[in-house]
Parts: sequence; structure tokens; C-alpha cells
Amino acid sequence: MSLLFETTPDGASRYIDWILSGLAWTVSLAFGAWAISLVVGTMIGVARTLPGGIWPRLGRVYVEAFRNIPLLVQMFFWYFVLPELLPERLGLAIKQMDPPWSSFVPALVCLGLFTAARIAEQVRAGVQALPAGQSQAAAALGFGRVGLYRQILLPQAFRIILPTLTNEFMTIFKNTSVALTIGLVELTATAREINENTFRTFEAYGVVTLVYLVIALLAWSLMYWIERATQLPSLASGGGRK
Repeated sequence: MSLLFETTPDGASRYIDWILSGLAWTVSLAFGAWAISLVVGTMIGVARTLPGGIWPRLGRVYVEAFRNIPLLVQMFFWYFVLPELLPERLGLAIKQMDPPWSSFVPALVCLGLFTAARIAEQVRAGVQALPAGQSQAAAALGFGRVGLYRQILLPQAFRIILPTLTNEFMTIFKNTSVALTIGLVELTATAREINENTFRTFEAYGVVTLVYLVIALLAWSLMYWIERATQLPSLASGGGRK
């Protein structure tokens, strides 16, 4: 651990400052991507449960595309390919963004949309697990489509799928490490830089491993608390839905 308090080659900081900077970018990327994935994933998941029409088909295309293309390939697409496909002025503006934003923004979009495909399937499963009679009763009471999902189906569906959302919340922190491939100096990239400067591999990656473990435990504790606080009474008592 003494490595953390040694001065970096530029003499301007210590290695612990590098670790804290990498942690800040990792947390920012994870929470930003989580917000995007939750919003987009919910919309796609709802679209997949609509009765007929084009929206369920489009939702399935989205899910299959983003879920079956490796995350690394998607990361390269958003960073290297997309700016070339956009109008010249917009593509040039993206490529000329100052670092680390030039890497952070593509990584944020990539991780958000990739995770959204997984969340969409969970939302779909949660909605379809509810009794069909609830939708019929809501229609009889005059609820429109928006009111049905917002006030009846989605609140119950999210309670059902909270355990799987916990896994996604923890996984998104680990997936941030892929952003190092496009130049974002997050935790894993920080460990690599420290190793390249000191050749103390065990200490560099050991510290980062512990940081990831602490983040995972904190994320699990937070989501577990939310899960217990919002659990359906019938599930908490061991009973099934009728």
C-alpha cells in the first residue's frame, strides 16, 4: 500500500490521487449510464409488451441488436465509426471534443444503450408476470394506456425485477473498464498506468481490485435496502400472486 503515497513521475501528485481520479470517472460513467439505461430500457420494455403493432417489433430489433453485439465492438463503433457517419460538421465537433470528454461521452452512450437492452427484457418479463386481470380491470375503470403502465403495471413490475436490476447495477460498474480501450482513464486504466510507471503489478492491480470490491458491496447494499423497502407484501411473506 506504500505505493499509493509515492510521488508520480511528474512530481505533481501521488498515486493515490490517480486512483481517486480514476474512481471519480468510473462512478460518473456508471451512474450516468445507469440513468440512460433505466429510462431507455423501461421505454423499450414497455414497447415490447404492447398488444400488436410495430412497436413490439422495433423493441425486439433493438434488444437483439444491442444484446448480441459484444460490448467492445459497440464501444469502438460509438467512438470510431459514428462520427464518420454523421454530417461532417457534427462529426467533426464530436472528434474535436477535449479529452477526457471525447472518450467519456461515447462510453456513456455505449454503456447506457447496451445495458438498456438487458433492462428492457427484465421490464418486459416483470410486466408479463402480472395477472392479465389487472389490465382488464383498469380498462373497465377508464384508465388509458399511459395511466395503466404508470400507475398500475410498472410500479409492480419494478418491485418484481429489483433483484435482477441489482445485478445490472453492479455489472455496469465492471463494464466501465471497457472504456479504457478508447482512452478513458478510469480505474482499470489507472492501474495500468501505475504499473507501467512502477512495474509493481501486484500493488497496482491489487488496490484497484479492492476498490472494485468495495464499490460492488456498496451497490449491493444499496439495492438490497431498496429491494427490502419496496418488496410486495405477498412476496415478503412467502406467498405467491393470485
